[in-house]
Amino acid sequence: MKSNFKYRVGEWVEVRTKEEILGTLDSEGCLEAMPFMPEMLQYCGRRFRVQKRAHKTCDYSTPFPNHTRRLKDTVHLETRCNGEAHDGCQSGCLLYWKHAWLKPVHDSGEPLVEISPASHEEPSGCTEARLWERTREPGSDPASPVYICQTTEIPRATTPLASWDIRQYIEDYRSGNVPFSRLVMGLTYSLYYRVSSARRVDYIGLGRFLRWLYNTFNPLWGGSLYPRLKGTIPAGQPTPNVVLNLMPGELVRVKSHREILKTVNTDNRNRGMSWDAELVPYCGKTYRVLRRVDRCIDEKTSRMMEMKSPCIVLDSVVCQARYSKCRMLCPKQMFPFWREIWLERVNPATTRPSAQASSEPDTSAICL
Repeated sequence: MKSNFKYRVGEWVEVRTKEEILGTLDSEGCLEAMPFMPEMLQYCGRRFRVQKRAHKTCDYSTPFPNHTRRLKDTVHLETRCNGEAHDGCQSGCLLYWKHAWLKPVHDSGEPLVEISPASHEEPSGCTEARLWERTREPGSDPASPVYICQTTEIPRATTPLASWDIRQYIEDYRSGNVPFSRLVMGLTYSLYYRVSSARRVDYIGLGRFLRWLYNTFNPLWGGSLYPRLKGTIPAGQPTPNVVLNLMPGELVRVKSHREILKTVNTDNRNRGMSWDAELVPYCGKTYRVLRRVDRCIDEKTSRMMEMKSPCIVLDSVVCQARYSKCRMLCPKQMFPFWREIWLERVNPATTRPSAQASSEPDTSAICL
């Protein structure tokens, strides 16, 4: 039985038991093409607050621009994938939860409404062992397997969603995903960006003037510089590298936007990794290192990437999709990856970091 019930941010839910969830899955371990992964079993029977209504998400499996996709009957809880069933992938993706896998509850803990699992005319045949089998594409090379996870299956579990479809932004606000002020600021920036980047506007110099206005006045009331400024290093030239050997728990300060632009080329890359506009709001602020990342599944190829130099994930620092052209206000909240050269210790160690320019790009790095 399906339900038109929709969750709001902050509401309590209980994850159904393993047996109940297996009963909702097809023989491929999926519900409406969305896999239930082995990493999610640890959350069965536990209660969480809804973090975001996952009515849309971004798709990184296609070439840029990364378009928004529509989901139905799905939420994000305060749960992330630990990569245990996917050879230790360190992306830490926010998990997708279908409504049929959850039971809503009052804040007091009493059941609110029931949403029954999807029924099948015949047993699905899905077992816990089958969930583990479906983490890799059958027949793929064991030495370099093609992985299957919720993120790699986004194109099949979703439908296209046009950026101009205003219904998504209404749902962003009504669900509690974003406050009204963030919605207005996002739409305002989107319009400003499109006008200032239009070819005809830029040709007559008006685009440059609009970006100058942004850089001059937005910082006066605590805002950032124009998020899509270009790096200063000519494309094709080596970009610098700093080794800080940052460890989980250390406090770091994100360098200023202008300092970071000196470390990336005019394509906004440092050794293959993009400096993305979504990182700009965190410039100049202090955070704690969550972990180092040296391997993750590439959403475009569904294969594991081994990074030549580890990247850093910062605690509570996530993509807010504030400045993205085709995925504005996406609730996916992925962890951005940071080069160490973009960070500085709040309490530097006695050993000095080594700095060097590398002519070989680190193409293993994920780009936002």
